[in-house]
Amino acid sequence: MASHSFLLLLATAILAAVSTSVNGCSPSDRAALLAFRAALNEPYLGLFNSWTGSNCCLNWYGVSCDATTGRVTDINLRGESEDPIFEKAGRSGYMTGKISPAICDIDSLTTIVVADWKAISGDIPSCVTSLSSLRILDLIGNKFSGEIPSEIGKLQRLTVLNLADNAISGRIPASIVELSSLKHLDLSNNRLSGEIPKDFGKLSMLSRLLLSRNQLSGSIPVSISKIYRLADMDLSMNRLTGSVPFELGKMPVLSTLNLDSNLLEGIIPNSLLGNPGMGILNLSRNGFEGTIPDVFGPKSYFMVLDLSYNNLKGRVPNSLSSAKYIGHLDLSHNHLCGSIPLGSPFDHLEASSFSNNDCLCGNPLKTC
Repeated sequence: MASHSFLLLLATAILAAVSTSVNGCSPSDRAALLAFRAALNEPYLGLFNSWTGSNCCLNWYGVSCDATTGRVTDINLRGESEDPIFEKAGRSGYMTGKISPAICDIDSLTTIVVADWKAISGDIPSCVTSLSSLRILDLIGNKFSGEIPSEIGKLQRLTVLNLADNAISGRIPASIVELSSLKHLDLSNNRLSGEIPKDFGKLSMLSRLLLSRNQLSGSIPVSISKIYRLADMDLSMNRLTGSVPFELGKMPVLSTLNLDSNLLEGIIPNSLLGNPGMGILNLSRNGFEGTIPDVFGPKSYFMVLDLSYNNLKGRVPNSLSSAKYIGHLDLSHNHLCGSIPLGSPFDHLEASSFSNNDCLCGNPLKTC
């Protein structure tokens, strides 16, 4: 008898699951989506015309659901898209309005992409920090303002946080270092101010750190050098001061480092120029002094090496001629002197790479 009751309960549960997947769409999720839609205006492409009927899991543009539970998991609306709707219209997306806090009622969300619509404004709803399953939050290319939610660190499963190209102000929240799963962080081209949190190195999974074109101040945290997987770091066009930590040059996979257009000073660490894995290094438009470290070798492979607009003195290092490859080199607008070394890396370089120094000579400049 007990066995029969168990089988009956099991059959009921299976029927309920099948019914959910067939009928789809939790009514509360559907109501939240409609409230989300009501706060937005997309005048040209008619993307929201598909948001009709009771089943929001069936053919609602940009909406995906879990087939078993019928809960909405993804909202993926990207204004710069290769979707046939965009290609047929021959235009990119344009949308105004705000992100309704109703989106937070869909507590099953793993992905929120509302990107590249150019004119969506207002604050990022602080309630998004309650979406414990969220893995991707991508709001790039809009006009969001206000501050990054202070409790952003609660999103323990977040792997991508992209808020670039908006008008977000305030400081980088201290809690951001608690995002233990974060791999991609892009906050570039906003109005962020204040210092980069000193314990940024706690973001141990991070591979891309993009904070350029803000108003960040203070020094570069030494703790960043502890992020083993970090391959790409762009802190350019801020107001960063102090020297560059020597430890950055010892990072095992860091291959792109852009620190240009800040207020950095001191000497250039040997470790940065001598790191054979460094392929793009831009230190231009700062206040670096001293000589260029003579630490290049046959493993040096720079697609870009830009040290222009600093206060560097002395000679162009002879070891540069032994580099395996130097693609773009810019040593202009410094106080360098002496003869430019001979060798293959220099054969294709133009005079502009060495212009506006004190007394450089040799090919491609005038002979000594």
